[in-house]
Amino acid sequence: MLYFGMNKILEIKTKFDKIKHSLDECSRRLWAASEASAIGRGGVAIVFQATGIARSTISRGMAELKTDKPIMAGRIRKNGGGRKKLENIHEDLLSKIEKLVAPETRGDPESPLRWTTKSTRKISNALKNDGISISHVKVASILKSIGYSLQSTRKINEGKSHPDRDQQFKYINSQTIEFQNQGLPVISIDAKKKELIGNFTNSGKEYQPAGKPERVNVYDFPSFATGKATPYGIYDITHNKGWVNVGISKDTAQFAVSAIRSWWVGMGTKMYPEAKRILIHADGGGSNGSRNRLWKRELQSFCTDYNIEITVSHFPPGTSKWNKIEHRLFSQITKNWRGKPLESIEVIVSLIGSTSTSKGLTVKATLDSSEYESGIKVTNKELSNINIIRHAFHGNDWNYTIKPEK
Repeated sequence: MLYFGMNKILEIKTKFDKIKHSLDECSRRLWAASEASAIGRGGVAIVFQATGIARSTISRGMAELKTDKPIMAGRIRKNGGGRKKLENIHEDLLSKIEKLVAPETRGDPESPLRWTTKSTRKISNALKNDGISISHVKVASILKSIGYSLQSTRKINEGKSHPDRDQQFKYINSQTIEFQNQGLPVISIDAKKKELIGNFTNSGKEYQPAGKPERVNVYDFPSFATGKATPYGIYDITHNKGWVNVGISKDTAQFAVSAIRSWWVGMGTKMYPEAKRILIHADGGGSNGSRNRLWKRELQSFCTDYNIEITVSHFPPGTSKWNKIEHRLFSQITKNWRGKPLESIEVIVSLIGSTSTSKGLTVKATLDSSEYESGIKVTNKELSNINIIRHAFHGNDWNYTIKPEK
């Protein structure tokens, strides 16, 4: 039955494509109605899928065909006639709907789809209060056209949800807009998971001559590796550009800030020559964690050396996968080196540096061969000397600005 339906859709579509330019409104409606009537049960749905003519129009034509009265073509509208689309009447309609839903957007960050917790009726009522008369059905249609869809919940949280989690997301969003409107850099940072260097299997498949797969070690024992590589990434949210420092030492706060320095010298100053402020999105833990004293001390050194202010906003606990670098940069790097053994540090740097996407992502990769010592302690006195301005909202942990030393 499904096969018959698909064949019928293709048959009707072929016929419609040949005659549609010679049909007016009335004849188009009646032709579609006659095709639907000939099919019988399910005919309206099949003709709709084949032609895009509204179901209500097809049904109206079928009703007209059943009458004994002669069908008169009547008045035919000129090209461009009829009611204008709401999008044409209100040029800012799409942006208004986007603003209504964007602060509440949720979902798996890996997914190209987005969805909203606000119902279409609530959005419709909000727009009506703003002087735009729109039905909830039309709202749903517009949401679909800009990439939203209805979804059920999905378990993605890494831990217990903080009560101020959503407020922090809104705060990060507002700061990002502020910096971008001023032409200032907004970067998302994080360390990718450590990779064993050697002839080990790497998930994914690549085309190879038939029967000649890439030969790798049977076992992925760390003792077989020639070393470990830690890629630390900086992702420019505004320009869709990535910078990755590939380290061979420990993932420490010094390593993290060294990567930011490398990005600023090699890319940041070229893209933002007049910038005196940088906004950083960072996870709450690890080498760039909110409680890491060494992280703040190293940022202070960076600020002073380059006479620039650094504002940091950390993601709440259990939400690290929401960091844009995870699904905008790291996921693309993983796709690029799928099925390829990471045999050497040079291979890793080359594969990262060759990552790109059709949406314009480009990546610069460099090798950081420095050795970083772990366990460095920052005294209370050193901490007190950091020129840090804590924000009114969660300034003691999530949001703060470090300025050059006075």
